[in-house]
Amino acid sequence: MENHVVLTAAIAEAQALRFTPAGLPAIELRLEHSSQQHEAGGQREVKAAMKAVAFGAMAERLAKQPVGSLWRFTGFLATPRNGKHPVLHIQDIQPD
Repeated sequence: MENHVVLTAAIAEAQALRFTPAGLPAIELRLEHSSQQHEAGGQREVKAAMKAVAFGAMAERLAKQPVGSLWRFTGFLATPRNGKHPVLHIQDIQPD
């Protein structure tokens, strides 16, 4: 099965860089997306906000990025053990 997400979004909020009990850098973000998409023969205005997380070198890189900056995020979705909504686990970012 495949679980692959590519999303262009702005960093709306970023928590402080933290470390897991194993000593791995981690950061939690809230991303915001806005675009026009083609659906059912027409144009649709789309807005979405979602939680995201990154670990290791990617977390350290994201901790240096300003809130409001726009990126192309690549990763996968997973629901936390105690959560209800999927979270984007960021594996790569590219400037947009």
